Amino acid sequence: MNSSYQGGVVDEETDTFQTLSQTIGSNIKKISHNVSSMSKMVNQLQTPQDSQELRKQLRQIQNYTQKLAKDTSTMLMELMKMPTDHPAQKLTRDRLSDEYLATLNAFQATQRTAAQKSKEDVRKVKAQNINIGDPFAMGGNKELVKMGETNTRKQEQMTMQKERELQELEQRERDIRQLENDIMDVNQIFKNLGTVIHDQGAIVDSIESSVEYTSQNVESAVQEIQQAGNYKNKLRKKKVYLTLILIVIISIILIIIFHN
Repeated sequence: MNSSYQGGVVDEETDTFQTLSQTIGSNIKKISHNVSSMSKMVNQLQTPQDSQELRKQLRQIQNYTQKLAKDTSTMLMELMKMPTDHPAQKLTRDRLSDEYLATLNAFQATQRTAAQKSKEDVRKVKAQNINIGDPFAMGGNKELVKMGETNTRKQEQMTMQKERELQELEQRERDIRQLENDIMDVNQIFKNLGTVIHDQGAIVDSIESSVEYTSQNVESAVQEIQQAGNYKNKLRKKKVYLTLILIVIISIILIIIFHN
């Protein structure tokens, strides 16, 4: 009776593990596919293919992928906390963790590129439209009075154009702020996962931290080699100085002997 109950618990945990693993694996593929689509869209920014519709699609897929990444992170942390008595489960858990972190790195890199290009666009628009904050500043009243009906219509069209530019600029600035918040959220996901995986006794390094760690090791090795080389040079110089001093002393002694 007791044994049967325990077996039922084990089977239930195994089923939960498999369900979570399959869902996480499916989400990782979706995120990876979305990142690929986002990357193509980001590459079209600031090109003739750039448009408001493109930016709208990019914003939508970025928001969806951000939510999917958060949900997947929650499930992965739940999976990491589950007991893994079977080696196959541990391998599956570690593989999913590595794949997810690599995909998250790619997602964050695409976000940063999109944010950087959006900031460049905003700076250009502001530089080209000094009076963008005042779209109705088109001239004095005296000039407006002298204008005919045609010129007045052109003036209204210019004003409407300025209003659209102002709205687009405000939307881009909102998108930038949202992207920056999303990037911070991804950083928090990295920290949370790192804490959970560290508690499980595993080592997790993102691509950036791995490169930084390798660079530090190389710099440390170079410094040690330089220190060893400096020590050898000092030792060699010391031997030369001692030899010269010994020669001088012997020469003085010989001169004194021959002189006497």
